[in-house]
Amino acid sequence: MNIDRYKAYISAETMMGPNSARILAELFDKYPLRFTSDDRILDLGCGTGLTSLIIAKETGARVFATDLWVSAEENGNRFAEWGVGEQITPICEDANDLHFEKKQFDALISIDSYHYFAGSKGFFQEKILPFMKDNGRVLIGVPGLKDAYTDCAEEFLSDWIGDDAHMFKSPKLWRKLIGGSNRIELVKTWEMDCFSKAWDDWLATNNKFALSDRQHFETVIKPYTCFVGVYIKLKREL
Repeated sequence: MNIDRYKAYISAETMMGPNSARILAELFDKYPLRFTSDDRILDLGCGTGLTSLIIAKETGARVFATDLWVSAEENGNRFAEWGVGEQITPICEDANDLHFEKKQFDALISIDSYHYFAGSKGFFQEKILPFMKDNGRVLIGVPGLKDAYTDCAEEFLSDWIGDDAHMFKSPKLWRKLIGGSNRIELVKTWEMDCFSKAWDDWLATNNKFALSDRQHFETVIKPYTCFVGVYIKLKREL
């Protein structure tokens, strides 16, 4: 994926943390998705819709941009301004209480948000899997803890993010949390390569949260954390 195509859309206003476009680009490069305009992709925790725009442009599929913190009206206006209002449906819902049809989506993508709501065992099977079609694909990119520091999140990260430290999990732990199912064929997790560039883009902004992150980057964020990539392939119809 050529991230330069989206430079005009990547800004302090559309980023809500480390550059989600770079995280998405690595996932797409590692596991390309081939879809048509008849296919449906759920962008779960889409924030300001930057990832939804890229997903729509890169796949040609219909995208359902779902977020709890950003209203459907706000994202809808942004999609219309970007010229993708007909291809992307904005939705404001809690990931723990989604209202979709069973087996509605060919793919699910979640960038820099899955850790907020999916940190308990069984979440994927109970809250996500029912909405996925057979042979579907799931791509997730989240901030996490390096495998070398599994189960030490509170010890190393509390000075930076306080009580939210427990949300940061290692690739190994995410693999366990996703678990298994007779509908799941394959689960892969890894430490992503885009860490430095995604963080550099974010820390270069004047966003107040980026300014705070700068104070902890060299002492906490860089030595202990990573971005965790997750790829899930579902089985064909049983």
